[in-house]
Amino acid sequence: MSKPFTEEDLSNIFDIDLIWRRKELSDLKTTVKAADDFSRPVLLKAIVALSYSHWEGYVRTCATKYFEHLTVRRKPYLDFERQIYINSFLIRLDALYKTRIGLNERCKLVTDILDGSNSRFSYINPDLIDTKSNLNTDVVCDICTICGIDSSYFQNKKTFIDVILLKRRNAIAHGQQENIQLNDLDEFVSEVLSLMSYFRNLLENKAYTKAYLA
Repeated sequence: MSKPFTEEDLSNIFDIDLIWRRKELSDLKTTVKAADDFSRPVLLKAIVALSYSHWEGYVRTCATKYFEHLTVRRKPYLDFERQIYINSFLIRLDALYKTRIGLNERCKLVTDILDGSNSRFSYINPDLIDTKSNLNTDVVCDICTICGIDSSYFQNKKTFIDVILLKRRNAIAHGQQENIQLNDLDEFVSEVLSLMSYFRNLLENKAYTKAYLA
């Protein structure tokens, strides 16, 4: 993928990545509907697993490319909204919480926080966009916080994300029996694509309006 230097570049990257994902789901959906009664249950499981993989992959791609778009601005942290600066310390704070870091390291962290805002934003730690191979509502809301976008839409979709999509996918991934109805197929795929598109739109709108600036 090319670098998202402009808002149009970013939008094109989002488009290209969504097109092939949507096509795969559409093609598999067509195959499911045309399948015989013996093959259809297996294919229905496959489309649940594929739908989840595209949901997780698209969120990660969009968030990663959004931050790449910001880093090529070559601006200091002071020019961005505060969340961008906060992000740069979250991994170190997490390590501080998990381990017995000495006083000198703690003092250094505080000093870096106080003195670092004039430095240039040039990197986003990929661990901050960790979908944890389990992109439930809590995880996507955390990623929304990192990106500085509103997560209420996904909170309102909690039942679909956590139960209808993720719980089914996990059951299938762990070899458990899962009964999926053909009648639910169109609505299920449409809902997954809506989640993906909504996340993309939040980031795209923020980029075009430059709402990421201080």
